[in-house]
Amino acid sequence: MDIERIFREESGRILATLIGLLGDFDLAEELMQEAFTVALEQWPAHGVPGNPRAWLISTAHHKGIDLLRRRANFESKRDELKKIADLEQQLADTHMRGHRMNPNEADDQGFGEVFKDDRLRLIFTCCHPALALEAQVALTLRTLCGLTTDEIARGFLVAAPTMAQRLLRAKQKIRDAGISYQVPAAQDLAERIDAVLLVVYLVFNEGYSASSGDAAIRQELCCEAIRLGRILCQLLPAQREVRALLALMLLHDSRRAARIGENGEQILLEEQSRDRWNQDQIREGLALVDSALRNGPPGPYALQAAIAAVHARAQTADETDWRQIAGLYELLLRVQPSPVVQLNHAAAVAMAEGPDAGLRLLDDLESNSELRTYYMFPASRADLLRRLERWPAAANYYRRALDLANNESARAFLTRRLCEMESKI
Repeated sequence: MDIERIFREESGRILATLIGLLGDFDLAEELMQEAFTVALEQWPAHGVPGNPRAWLISTAHHKGIDLLRRRANFESKRDELKKIADLEQQLADTHMRGHRMNPNEADDQGFGEVFKDDRLRLIFTCCHPALALEAQVALTLRTLCGLTTDEIARGFLVAAPTMAQRLLRAKQKIRDAGISYQVPAAQDLAERIDAVLLVVYLVFNEGYSASSGDAAIRQELCCEAIRLGRILCQLLPAQREVRALLALMLLHDSRRAARIGENGEQILLEEQSRDRWNQDQIREGLALVDSALRNGPPGPYALQAAIAAVHARAQTADETDWRQIAGLYELLLRVQPSPVVQLNHAAAVAMAEGPDAGLRLLDDLESNSELRTYYMFPASRADLLRRLERWPAAANYYRRALDLANNESARAFLTRRLCEMESKI
């Protein structure tokens, strides 16, 4: 039934609307689930409504009024009674506007005139500067972008229970501090842009290299992130890092058709058929990179886009300028140091100077706690050991990578590599 697709596509917007109405994340999530339960019961018999999102919001809204009324009757709380009155007035106002509930009809205070995209406006709303950056991003990914707690945790290289606790604390802070969940005014964009860019970046990353499931690529996430990146460029044309992020996504996405084989298995960059790369995306991405690198020192997205541009400009894998890529990663480490950047830098050095040089850099990362659950760390080490023909050691690291990998396409690739190593022992 369409309800699964509707949940996947609309649950973020529905939840954000309910949070705005109720001011309570947990209650909004509970009511949204109840609304979908009612839909499962009623839609098979009566059909999917013409505007399913509005139907679900209205159903959840009514259930919220009923729930608060029961609480008020039981506890005799004046605050609850006032909230009921406010919700009933909101619902009445909705019907007065033509029986249509739009999650973006909140008071924009001029912001709605800046751009009209629903999801991006809600992402700016979620990225509230009263929260720490990581909390803003994690809540937005969970609330609006449909990523699971596990997927968000992998994006931040932390354990799922740790991320669940961070999400819980962020929700509690919003509730306890009375942080308003409202669309920001146009002049407030600047203080939220870093979080918004990180949200879009992580959505794209999850699409480009899915952390779980059967498919290596979640195309719908890549397309949505690129769409949002284009709108951000229109909204903030002077922001070089906005252009750089769009360039980075376009250049990576240009390789999509060449990254997966007929059996769904991943194809490494050096083995990809470059005539399958999307040249239109490459041309657009390269122009954006050049623009982002002008007039000032490059930011983290510009440096990552510059690395992607080196790959895009190479006609063959052998022509790739790995020394330039290694140098760009060194700059990125100064601007935005992280274990993943260190890992990528080691891989680039290995390509430029040989596997032994890369392994020496990986030795420094062995004790890094953030990489303990990241399958790409043992997989990278295994690949360098394979290149050195150290088959038993390579097999051991491929096994470690298999233990950590959750994506079936990645597991198929690692299993094939492991079988190759075991056949040589």
